[in-house]
Amino acid sequence: MTHCKICNKNDCKEHAGFIGRVFKKTFSGSSPPEIFVGRWNYPNVYAGLLAPEQYGDTTHYTQPEAWHASNYSIERIKALRTELLYGRTTTHIKNPSSRLMNTVKEVAMSHKPIATEMTLKRPITREAHSEPAVPLMTQAAQIERVRLEENPKIEKKVEYIVQDTHAKARAGMQELYNSKTQVSTIMKLLSAGLLGQGSKRTLVPTRWSITAVDDTLSRTNLDTIKSYKELQHIELFTAEYLGNHYEFLLLPGSWSFEVIEVSHTGGAWHDYELYAGRTSYAESVTGAYYANRLAVTEYLLRIQRQATVVVFREVRPEYNTPCGVGILRETSRAAFRKQSSKPSTKHEACQEIQTRLKQPLSIWTEKSVILKEYGKQKRITDFA
Repeated sequence: MTHCKICNKNDCKEHAGFIGRVFKKTFSGSSPPEIFVGRWNYPNVYAGLLAPEQYGDTTHYTQPEAWHASNYSIERIKALRTELLYGRTTTHIKNPSSRLMNTVKEVAMSHKPIATEMTLKRPITREAHSEPAVPLMTQAAQIERVRLEENPKIEKKVEYIVQDTHAKARAGMQELYNSKTQVSTIMKLLSAGLLGQGSKRTLVPTRWSITAVDDTLSRTNLDTIKSYKELQHIELFTAEYLGNHYEFLLLPGSWSFEVIEVSHTGGAWHDYELYAGRTSYAESVTGAYYANRLAVTEYLLRIQRQATVVVFREVRPEYNTPCGVGILRETSRAAFRKQSSKPSTKHEACQEIQTRLKQPLSIWTEKSVILKEYGKQKRITDFA
């Protein structure tokens, strides 16, 4: 009995012979567009671009926004990701000036798939591998040369920001975000070293750029949110995708934020911040913490309120392959597009949450700092 590395099924016929197959040295197709910058051996990193052997609209190969909108299954995402071929080179983050890296930057700027031809130094072998923050990728190969078969389609706002070498990266990110540029696009631009002041621009490993953008945008949102009045009633939102079940509990109070994740395998992760915010990286929850926070702050901006927020994530058996932080961001955003319930008390909220969890809520509440402290200190409104 053989086990398929793409869909995790035994004796899979759909992908039989797919993994391990050796591909020719020269191939062409439409990059979604997609680039990838590694973090191994930093600051001398691997960097390059990805494309399938297919022309046309390939955006759905890489965008978590598209995966969530189309409700793709894990098997579908795996199949798409393992069709991408990754041609890369080694470069220093501060000196990515080769012809290849100039092409990588053009691909990062494009908002539509771009026909690309790549020649590799050796044939590529398709082997699946992944890490939690980044979706599944196939085996990489050193690239010898690359040629764009058409001009990249670059939005005017992106072109303007990239050419502005005086603006700081944070300002560039915010302007793109305000112009409705997809978060995944902003991450590619940062990773390709296309944001920030000229002399400070460097390549940023893809995993780091994902967290940097979520963190920066949500902190900027919070600068405004902390000037708003506090939420006046409890709100509870929920969403689920690919075995990631979320409950977002919003309580009246000043800004504070906590994420507690529990896996069906027994693992648990927890990070939080109070009103002043974090001064260190969320080492336990990692990138998901900042993706969740961005979604929460987007909602609070819409309703012009601040709140005390506790996020419950249950990782269920269906989530058998990491598909990247992007799907967690989009699942969190989806929760806030739904109608909330409004429990009268924290206790009632917890009872409702328990009806949707497969494990005892006590696993989460025992770890929560915010829930243990919430309500102990008298508020001005308690005396009204």
